[in-house]
Amino acid sequence: MTTKSVEQTFADAMKSIARRADLKTYVEETPAIYRLLQRAAAKYVTGEERQDGLEAGHRLADKGYAVSLEYIGENTADVRACEAAAQELSMLIQTLAERELPARVSFDLSHIGLSLDGELAYKQLTELAAQAQRHGIELFISMEESAKTDAILSIYERAAAVYENIGITLQAQLNRTAQDLNGLQNSPGRVRIVKGAYQEPGHLAIPRSAALNERYLTQVENAIRKGHRVSIATHDETIVAEVIKRGWIHEPGVEFELLYGIRPDLSSRLKKAGYPVRVYLTYGHEWYLYLCHRIAEYPPNLFQALIDMTGAGKADPVLEYE
Repeated sequence: MTTKSVEQTFADAMKSIARRADLKTYVEETPAIYRLLQRAAAKYVTGEERQDGLEAGHRLADKGYAVSLEYIGENTADVRACEAAAQELSMLIQTLAERELPARVSFDLSHIGLSLDGELAYKQLTELAAQAQRHGIELFISMEESAKTDAILSIYERAAAVYENIGITLQAQLNRTAQDLNGLQNSPGRVRIVKGAYQEPGHLAIPRSAALNERYLTQVENAIRKGHRVSIATHDETIVAEVIKRGWIHEPGVEFELLYGIRPDLSSRLKKAGYPVRVYLTYGHEWYLYLCHRIAEYPPNLFQALIDMTGAGKADPVLEYE
């Protein structure tokens, strides 16, 4: 097997591991393993508490970065847990307003009810949107597995018709995304374009490749031409260079958005060059899936995870941002 095929096979395996509920439970119930993996997750997750995300957000804002904050969680299968997640997001919005930290608030709809009842997710989304709108805060809906895409877009379009402070994420890897983008003509919210971290069947998506890069760039261009404010959420320097070369980063409302702990050198370089850069931070107890996806996206991150697990202290990625 070639190095590229080995990395793709490994990435697919990591995505499968991320979805293994039995492995997640084993990790959570085995203190020694939990602590080790938690040390690795600290490279990409600010911590388990709201204060961890807020502290990292303030430090990055002081360095001149825009920030997004996500309370991690998805596929929540209990009504009370969904309501608790929405309450945490409400408290996050309130705290951001009180501290005057200009940050977006991001989340998965399946964290606040989609896996149980679409109407529950819609109700909680609109309540959060109303609260956020009063404080001038933007909400952002993350995209999940393709099986949920129709439901997510339906709820988003209903809510965005009432609240203009809600944005939506689209995955370039999905074959349907060009059509989904065309369907957002009447939705005023910002569009975040990502490659896509989920393992999808071949008839629904294309793998990481030059073809995916071209599709990504086409979707960025189309979103801009349709008048959307666009978050270009990628760490791929080939794409970043093309976006700069084609002048899209100078279009109104266009920004680069990079995940916390991933390529802080690239974030620093882009900010120093005068481009708008946003860092996407996460916090919460549900970091297992997030860690697996970060390793799957770039297999060499496994080496960093091993280093962090055996290191002397907790990782502090903020220090790597200039």
